[in-house]
Amino acid sequence: MQNLIEEDPNLRDFFNYLYIEKGLSQNTVKSYKRDIDGFLNWSDKLNNTNFKILNEADINNYIAFLFESKLKSSSVNRKISSLKALYLYLVKKNLINNSPVNEIVTPKKEKYLPTSMSEDEVDRLLASPDLSIEIEVRDKAMIEMLYATGMRISELLNLKIIDMDIQRCVVKVIGKGSKERLIPFGESALEALNNYLPLRKNTASKEVFLSNRGTKLTRVAFWKRIKIYLLRSNLKESISPHTLRHAFATHLLNRGADLRSVQLLLGHSDLSTTQIYTHIAKQRLGEVLKKHHPRG
Repeated sequence: MQNLIEEDPNLRDFFNYLYIEKGLSQNTVKSYKRDIDGFLNWSDKLNNTNFKILNEADINNYIAFLFESKLKSSSVNRKISSLKALYLYLVKKNLINNSPVNEIVTPKKEKYLPTSMSEDEVDRLLASPDLSIEIEVRDKAMIEMLYATGMRISELLNLKIIDMDIQRCVVKVIGKGSKERLIPFGESALEALNNYLPLRKNTASKEVFLSNRGTKLTRVAFWKRIKIYLLRSNLKESISPHTLRHAFATHLLNRGADLRSVQLLLGHSDLSTTQIYTHIAKQRLGEVLKKHHPRG
């Protein structure tokens, strides 16, 4: 079915539109492609590969199929959002008259809290790399920067040398939608960077963090490195590089940072996205109360 996406000029134009005109990242566009590819696969099984003539009833049948496949409502909502973007584009280009997704009611999202880490767990993870081993010096710098700045892993991997101001301890981050933000970082991250930078294998490369071959590091490669340190420090396997972003936000709020400042540091366009961390902070305070209060 991937061939259908590649062969259909309207679909090719749509994905180019998302990347070039809307300014979405390559990873986000790939997510749209996966969602729409799954939709076209489902449509193909109904012997109706012409997605331009589907109606609202067809879309509702597809949503029912997604729930029958045991997907969470958050995943279903994302797939509906991808379809809405596609059909809105087709209407805009006068390729169809009306979008069959216009009147679709998105399912209610389950309430969940992202996985975070305690300050002690972060300390254990940061203490895990062996600084006598070059690759672990790099890993230490990456983990320190993730926790010090709250960057997304994709933002960290795309970080360029020219984006860092070592003297002022500030990095320029290119986030979602190509939006720029400046994030300060502390002495621990600075020390880790100063230990790593002289060891970079390819000083001509633009990216800060490189593989042993001197090439840009991949998400998968760094995730494998993180697993080594989780095992070494006896931490939960559910912890991921993204968990450090959650920990960054939660620990700031725990120590009195205001929500608006945390929003700016994380690069959230909507304050409501940042508010999830206030629930984590409250949950943590509740745990402290139960553990230490005489009548907890």
